[in-house]
Amino acid sequence: MIVTTAGRTNEVMKQQAKDAAYLLGCKYVDRNKKTVRSLLSFYKEDVLVAGKERYELFAVNGEEPFFFHPSSAMFRVKRLQKKEYDPFIEACNLSAGKSFLDCTLGLASDSIVASFAVGESGIVEGLEASPVIAFIVKEGLSSWQADEEDIDRAMRRIKVTAGHALDELRKRQDNSVDCVYFDPMFEEQIDSDGIKPLKSLAVYEDWTSAMIKEARRVAKERVVLKDHYKSSRFEDFNFKRIDRKTAKFHYGIIEL
Repeated sequence: MIVTTAGRTNEVMKQQAKDAAYLLGCKYVDRNKKTVRSLLSFYKEDVLVAGKERYELFAVNGEEPFFFHPSSAMFRVKRLQKKEYDPFIEACNLSAGKSFLDCTLGLASDSIVASFAVGESGIVEGLEASPVIAFIVKEGLSSWQADEEDIDRAMRRIKVTAGHALDELRKRQDNSVDCVYFDPMFEEQIDSDGIKPLKSLAVYEDWTSAMIKEARRVAKERVVLKDHYKSSRFEDFNFKRIDRKTAKFHYGIIEL
């Protein structure tokens, strides 16, 4: 991967791009009025662009750039503000002061909703196996302006850790988090504009009994899985499935 700036740049953006390249162990390249398409063609590597307001990642094999946005978290938090029902909050049994570990952070939509639910006295941490996705999402969570104070605060409270779920779980103490959560890339395709760019960039981790064993050890109350309704993971790893008749994804729970 290479890192460059947006077409219209300045010294601040150049320094941001150089800092990102250093953190990610990548090469910085001056834009020199070249198009992203020409950079992709010449270097044959993914291109991370440091823009004025956000980072965008253009993958060699991707159709659309990946960048941080709160996705569905915006309207889900607004529904919670109105005391409306959210199946994710119920499945994870989240309330003020609880701790939540998201082992598959992605765009952090669920973590934002969790952070709002647990409040300032709670703890939310997200694990992301792809270092560049972790970087983009971490930067986005710290800078995105939602024009909604509760959402902005919820985003700022989330801790992002770049690392594989199994490796990170092994570092945790027993019963150290109320809820350990997984939302793996679906075995079956779900059409969603929000996750399309993510699919070509994501690190697909193998699901093993060792990972679930570690999740059970770390979780104090429950381990929760969100997956496609056709997924075999619910049965393979002994999750109690919560059927949602009209939904393409279900939640599964292991209560401890």
